[in-house]
Formats: sequence, structure tokens, C-alpha cells
Amino acid sequence: MLLRELETMVARTGKRPLSSIFFGGGTPSLMEPATVAAIIDRAQQLLTFVNNIEISLEANPTSVEADRLRGFAGARINRVSLGVQSLNDADLRFLGREHTADEALAAVAVAQKCFDNVSFDLIYARPEQTPEAWTEELNRALAQGIDHISLYQLTIEPTTPFYARHARGEFRVPGEDLAGALYDTTQQVLEASGMPAYEVSNHARPGRACAHNLLYWQYGDYIGIGPGAHGRVSTGAPGATKWATRTHRAPSIWLDRVARAGHALVDDDALPPAEMRIEAALMGLRTTEGLRARRSHQLFGIPPTALFQPEDLDPLVAGGFLTVDADGIRATPDGRARLDAVTARLLRSAPDRFTPETG
Repeated sequence: MLLRELETMVARTGKRPLSSIFFGGGTPSLMEPATVAAIIDRAQQLLTFVNNIEISLEANPTSVEADRLRGFAGARINRVSLGVQSLNDADLRFLGREHTADEALAAVAVAQKCFDNVSFDLIYARPEQTPEAWTEELNRALAQGIDHISLYQLTIEPTTPFYARHARGEFRVPGEDLAGALYDTTQQVLEASGMPAYEVSNHARPGRACAHNLLYWQYGDYIGIGPGAHGRVSTGAPGATKWATRTHRAPSIWLDRVARAGHALVDDDALPPAEMRIEAALMGLRTTEGLRARRSHQLFGIPPTALFQPEDLDPLVAGGFLTVDADGIRATPDGRARLDAVTARLLRSAPDRFTPETG
């Protein structure tokens, strides 16, 4: 069914260059390597693989076995990202993870024997975490010899089990000041190790940034297939119209709909130019390159400064949160540390300014 949905979606886009494939969400490492290989082979038949295409797979340490990883390497996976999440056993239990820190590092070692490009995730701003403990944990992570790491701040979302527990007072997360100190610690330790941030939550050595991440943050096109997959696909000239797609998340319903219709889309909407511009700005400003002038012209035919009202943009530049020059608009280190507030201020009048008629 994955192949059928892929074929349906590619029929809409036509044959295009393909720079990355990302097997993510849930536990794709539980797929059989033969299934992964079949998807990659069919994608190559339908689309044009660029040289050195990046083909990534997410895996949980509990689902990693040496033979299985060797099978994925044989299926042409060339990059693996492991959901380590913490190197502290007590925090792993708090996060609901089934692996221990030692098991996670053993999985990293196994992956490094099978792949040249290995990354893993850690979560910080956990209950009772201090900058000193986080520094020690980061150094332990860096000692594994990886070239890419993703570091996410713990957030309490209403749809997660953490929300009710937090509401009952079972635990407390770091306050704003401590969370800021943990963020600063992250930047200092990773920059000193030669792995600066290329995006708010992602750090890499030169040449090791995730191609799929960059495509996403630069507002490129990507097809989403499988239960709950999201996509952004342009039709016509680049940036002329971008369609937001989402498939049904329930596997049984997804299977039934793909069998009947060739896809399981529940959202398939043409984005208004105003929304496209907001999305491009929100994503681009998360990267150290920012919203590039050349990319803004490619997408919208206007410079990035024309996306915003001067009364929204100028105070953020004057306050040291954004930089504007011939290359585009970028968030400064202070701006990236407060990016939610910066983008909220920057975009507060954008929906009123940009209407479909002005696109």
C-alpha cells in the first residue's frame, strides 16, 4: 500500500529530482528491510535520484539489532537517527522510554558500524536538570564520535500523558530562566566541540547537516506517504501554489482508503499566498542562514523584507534579535533563543497584509 500511495502522489507532481528520503514517525525501524528496499527502488523508478541522495531512517534503541541495521544498509539506507532522548536512566523512565542509557549507547555503537552517518536525539529541560548535569551529559554524547545531534527542549503538550501529570503537580519543569540557561549551555558546549547549530534544535559538523531537515526548513517540496504523513507540494512554477497534504493517521483506515482510492488524504488544500509566506518565514528563521533573499525571490518574487510591515520588523532589528542585509533576514543568537516571541511579533500583521489577491 505504501507503494500504491507513492505512485498516486508522484502522479500529481510528475518526475522530479529527489534529494532525500526520510523514514520517520513511529518506529520505521520495525519495518522489514525488504519493504524499505522496495519503497526506495520504486521511488528511484518514479523520480530522479540526485547524486549522493540522503536516505534516512529513524530508530528507537530498543528496536535496533545489528543484523537488522545491516539489512537496512543493504536496502540503501545511508543515514540513521536514533531516539536516545537521555543518558540518565531515571529520566528515561520518566520519559516513558523502554531502554537504558547503556543500551542506547550500545545501539549507537552498532549503528556506527553499519553507517557512516549516524545521529541521535536528546531532550533537555527535564525536571530537576541543572546546567552542570546537562554539560556532563552533552560531553558524554559527544564522546561517541557523532557528527550530528538533535537537542529538543521538553514541552508539556495537552495531548500527552505528561500534561495531566504536570497539572496534578507530580513534577515541575525548569522555569524560563533555567530553561534559558540550559539552552545557552547547549549552544556553548556544541559550538566548542565544532558542532554549531544550523537550526534551532539541530547541530552538525560542517557538511553533516541533515539534507531532509534543510529541505523542510527552506520550504522545499516533499511528499508524505503512510499513516499520518504530512506533505507540501508545489504545482506549476516553483512556489506558484503549494498544497498542504495529510493522510489519515489510523493504520487500518489508511489501508482501506489506499486500497480503494490509491491514497488516504484527509487534507489536500491549496495554501493561500499569505499562509505560504508565513510558513516560509517561520521555517527559514529557525536556521542560521535565515530567510535568504534568493530563496524569497524564487518562492514569491519579492525580497524577504517585503514580507513584513516595517513597524513589525524594524524594532526587532533595532533590539538585536534580527539581522537584515543583502543576503536576507536572519535571527541573531539572542533572537533564536527567543524565536517564538520574535516570530509572533514579526508576523502579527502578516495575515492582514498578504491576501490571495496580492500573490
